[in-house]
Amino acid sequence: MTLFASISPMWLATRGAGVVAFLLLTTTMALGVAGVLRLQARGWPRFALDAIHRSAALLALVFVGVHVATTVLDGYVDVRWIDAVVPFASGYRTFFVGLGAVAFDILLALAISGILRQRIGHRTWRAIHWAAYACWPIALVHTIGTGSDSGSVWLLAVIALCCATVAAAVVARLGVLRGDPSPPAPPAAGRTTSTGRTRARAVAR
Repeated sequence: MTLFASISPMWLATRGAGVVAFLLLTTTMALGVAGVLRLQARGWPRFALDAIHRSAALLALVFVGVHVATTVLDGYVDVRWIDAVVPFASGYRTFFVGLGAVAFDILLALAISGILRQRIGHRTWRAIHWAAYACWPIALVHTIGTGSDSGSVWLLAVIALCCATVAAAVVARLGVLRGDPSPPAPPAAGRTTSTGRTRARAVAR
């Protein structure tokens, strides 16, 4: 009780929001890498996958915003508002906080381009959207290099789980690109294959 009483609630919110944001980024990354190709092939509707993908990305941006706001307002470390959007401007852990700013900027660019998708065109939107693949590894290094929990067992377990999820998504994506053979579909009702006709003749005899 004394331990938690000595910790600022704002600092707890900062740590919690950061972890949740990273989990949501992992979900977004996994769906982006493998979800649409693999799960759609297994009968998942495309619109449902797109909705989950967009919702996870928007929620990640919200929690990153909470992470930034609580960090600045808490004042435990010297991080300013401008440090959240201007990479490597912070005096506190310049490199790792700067990577967090880069990830935040990418998320903002993705959100804004998504809103303006009809105006900027699909090709431009698609080019910006490719930056999403850089966001997750940047956020991963930021998570490992900052925060008082960076060396704790529970956070390392979360990071390992997220890395395993993304790795599984990459393997699934490579499998689709290689064209892994699917099980042959059964003959449609009312149709008989040549093998079936041969067997039928054999039985009749």
